[in-house]
Formats: sequence, structure tokens, C-alpha cells
Amino acid sequence: MTPPLPYRDLNSCLRERFGTRVQKITLDAGLTCPNRDGRLGTGGCLYCNPRGSGTGAWARGDSIFRQLEEGAARLGRRYGAERFIAYFQSFSNTYADLATLRRLYDEALAFPGVVGLSIGTRPDCLGEEVLDLLAGYAREKLVWLELGLQSAHDDTLRRLNRGHDVACFTAAVHRAADRGLEVVAHVILGLPGEGPREMAATAAYLAGLPLMGVKIHLLYVVRGSGLAKLYETGQYQCLSPEEYASRVVDFVELLPSRLVVHRLTGDPHRKELLAPDWCLDKARVLERLREEFARRQTCQGAKSVSRKQ
Repeated sequence: MTPPLPYRDLNSCLRERFGTRVQKITLDAGLTCPNRDGRLGTGGCLYCNPRGSGTGAWARGDSIFRQLEEGAARLGRRYGAERFIAYFQSFSNTYADLATLRRLYDEALAFPGVVGLSIGTRPDCLGEEVLDLLAGYAREKLVWLELGLQSAHDDTLRRLNRGHDVACFTAAVHRAADRGLEVVAHVILGLPGEGPREMAATAAYLAGLPLMGVKIHLLYVVRGSGLAKLYETGQYQCLSPEEYASRVVDFVELLPSRLVVHRLTGDPHRKELLAPDWCLDKARVLERLREEFARRQTCQGAKSVSRKQ
């Protein structure tokens, strides 16, 4: 029998909720970002690739239905999955007029087997009408609002060229949670200028918010990004695999046990990755994390404030 994981993982959470395996299908809706279209800037965030972490499917002419069709077939073969979450990932997926967003979300929810939406976006792209639209869907379907924070330090956000501050993220989480939306925070470990203390402070900040989940990423360097220029000139050094394992476990220990850990590392595109090479072996990364949890004999929430109260 496989021993339980030392954190509240996404797969187990979905099985509890739906009674079966549920997989996310990544979608590219052809949207953009205020940090790229000129409203805030044109260069994007320091670490972002030209496709906004997306697949480029929309640019190739693939509709939302077509992307779901291909994703469902692939995940059905690999995992036997018959239920899916439509994950609008690329760029900022609430950054469009309301009619466009409704059309995209409706198309995804109409696909057979889709049980909900996961909407990746920025905290400064959440107008009242958009939140009301999502809240309406949430009355009948699962809706996750995935908000990029990356760090709870304004100095770091300025270095990343994020274009918003921590207060903006705080307000967005509360506005969404007040409507009953389930919010997932995205954070990155290994950011320029941050050490263990700063990363731990971000975890402690998240612990105090009305979130349902956290997604943890490694900062990796992709070609064509602003971060690539820093890396190539020796101004940025990636975390080692041992350092990353240690930082992740530090982070998860501070998270309340109620939060679902959606992800513990990222999935870089192999052809775009500049560094570090070790992050391409995801199985080994996760193995190192399990080893670090076991070495410390620790788990999620072991050092959270809520546990001590």
C-alpha cells in the first residue's frame, strides 16, 4: 500500500470531490496580458516566455473545442480519465470583454466530461462583472480562480516587472472569496534577491488569506525572457536541486493543512529551457521532495501558525 503523501495533493482532493480521476486540460484562448499589450508594459514579466506559458495552440488555429478534444483523448489514453477541468492557462484569461469571456467559458463547459473551469489570470484583471460571471458558473460547476502572486514582497514584484503590488493581490483574493470563488495562488521559489527568509514570509502571508490552494513553481530560465539576459551575464544563479527541495519543504511546512497543494514544481518546455537542466526530470524532482519530507519527518502545516493556535 502506498503511504500517504505529506501534503494535501490535488489528485486526492479531486477524487474525494468527484469520486473518480479528474485531469486538467491546458487551454490557450488567444488572449493577452496588460503587461504585454501596452496598458502596463510591453515586455511581460521578467521570467515569462513569449507564449505566456501557453502552448501556442490558438495561434495554430486550434479552437477551444479542438484543444479539449485532443487533451481528453490524450489524458484518457494515459490515465483512463473521463472527467476534466478546462484550464485556461496562457496569459491572462479574464483580460477581455465580458462577451468574449462568456463565449470561451461556455464553449469549454459544453464539452463532454468537463466538470469545471480553472482560470489563470492576474489580480489586476478582475473587474466586478468578471467576478460576477465566474460566481454564476460556480453555483453549478467547479470554478478555480488561479491568481499569480509569485512573491509577497513588493521589491521582488518590481524586479519581476509584475505591474501590481501585494496589496492588489490581497484585495483580489478577498473580492473573489466573498463571491464564493475558490482561489489558487501561484508562487515562484528562487526569485532574484530572495532567500529562505523571504520565501518563508510568502508562505506565511498566504496562510492568512482565504485561499483553497497553492501552486508552487521553480524559477527556471527560458530563452528570450528578461531573466535569460540576467542569467547569461552572471547576474542570476538558479537554485540547485538540493536547495529547491529544501525551500519547497520549508514552504509547505508553513501552509495550513486545509490548503490543496496543486503543484510542487513546473513543467518547462524542453526546447525553450536555458537552465537549470535538472528541472526537466520531474520524477526525480518529486522524489527529492519526498526524500526531504522523510528526512525531516515533517509534513504540510507542521510549522503553520494555525497549527500552533
